[in-house]
Amino acid sequence: MPTTAMPISRLSTHRAAQTRAAAATLSDPRWAAVVARDRGQDGCFVYAVRTTGVYCRPSCPSRQPRPENVSFHATPALAESAGFRACRRCRPAQAAPAHAHAATVTRICRLIATSDPVPSLNALAAAAGLSPHHFHRVFKAITGVTPKGYAQAQRAGRVRAELATPRSVTSALYAAGWQSSGRFYAASTALLGMTPTALRRGGAGATIRFAVGSCSLGAVLVAASAVGVCAILLGDDAATLVRDVQERFPRAELCGDDPDFACLVARVVGFIDVPGRDPGLPLDIRGTAFQQRVWQALREIPAGRTASYAEIARRIGEPKSVRAVAQACGANRIAVAIPCHRVLRNDGALSGYRWGVERKRALLQGEANA
Repeated sequence: MPTTAMPISRLSTHRAAQTRAAAATLSDPRWAAVVARDRGQDGCFVYAVRTTGVYCRPSCPSRQPRPENVSFHATPALAESAGFRACRRCRPAQAAPAHAHAATVTRICRLIATSDPVPSLNALAAAAGLSPHHFHRVFKAITGVTPKGYAQAQRAGRVRAELATPRSVTSALYAAGWQSSGRFYAASTALLGMTPTALRRGGAGATIRFAVGSCSLGAVLVAASAVGVCAILLGDDAATLVRDVQERFPRAELCGDDPDFACLVARVVGFIDVPGRDPGLPLDIRGTAFQQRVWQALREIPAGRTASYAEIARRIGEPKSVRAVAQACGANRIAVAIPCHRVLRNDGALSGYRWGVERKRALLQGEANA
């Protein structure tokens, strides 16, 4: 029996519909998460495949579907109401492993913050109900740092707070939870970027090298301590950027005529003007433990991708701290290398940016076109 061919008009209409569907999927930022099998997006949405009738989580290891066959749904319930069934491989109706452990990790973070001394890894794992190895892996996956690194960031924050009081440096370090002055002084430069006495004196005795250059976004100032780059500032006026560094370290020795340092500035300018490349800069990241968790999550957003403040809050296990996440983004002084420009409002709007919304838009457009 002869096969009836689809009329040319219907075939053209069908192909046009497929092309429109594919274009809509490819322009949706969630498609990039599916292609990358991004575990960080698990729990944020699911995608369904019309040809199989199955919906999956973004990280599903199944073969990548054709974009014209894909639809996105905010929750598994919405996907099922649309007639799709859960994938048996990635089980999207169940909580993602990271999200399942987020509340536990948040509880352990509070335990670390309130304990003196900090419990051992075995004690923290026991409190979480996990083996030490599994706990260490889960904690780092959610927070971006190890339990030890998180505890050190907490103590560094306490030290900064104590050094702002009239008490002696020795009293301050013990009040911050250090049990040995020798261990503290051995780690103080890595934690604070300078000696505690220099920090208390506004950077007295410390050397901050800096240089100002020009890039496609205007003026850029790069400053570094003995630990690494501590500031990448953007603006219209070089003098204003220099005053920003002077106000932060009013008594530090600011060295602005180091020819070797100009090479570092050139690397930063190249990273800004040709986005998408990792400059591999050593960073001196100074902030509270919460800020450092947020900044680590920002560094894990790939170039050309964005995330909402709410997504970052979920990734660090603090889903109710959206406002605090936004404040941590605003406190970031290391532009581009800690890419706070990749964070948008829940509705996709650019929102604010320390160095101006237009620069944020330019950075995102440059990364999208790279």
